[in-house]
Amino acid sequence: MYKPLPESVTIKPSGVHGLGLFADQKIMHGTNLGMSHIKIGDTIFRTPLGGFINHSNTPNCVKAELRNDYKKWNLIASQHIKKGEELTVRYTFYKI
Repeated sequence: MYKPLPESVTIKPSGVHGLGLFADQKIMHGTNLGMSHIKIGDTIFRTPLGGFINHSNTPNCVKAELRNDYKKWNLIASQHIKKGEELTVRYTFYKI
């Protein structure tokens, strides 16, 4: 069965902007939460995980670039994230 988000993450209203990703349970530093973006040709597509992650100047996640025959980025927890805490990343693909 396809699951667009890992079981440890949910979507809720965000204090940062609109909707955001929130931890349903403690997420340990270094946890790979899955693919957030993929680049095909010159176009970058967001997955559901990438579509709801909000920007922060002090993020608790990073996008790790992985290369195969195409570029893709996975969302990685860059610190321990408490249950109920919003997951954030520093935007690099979009201007804010």
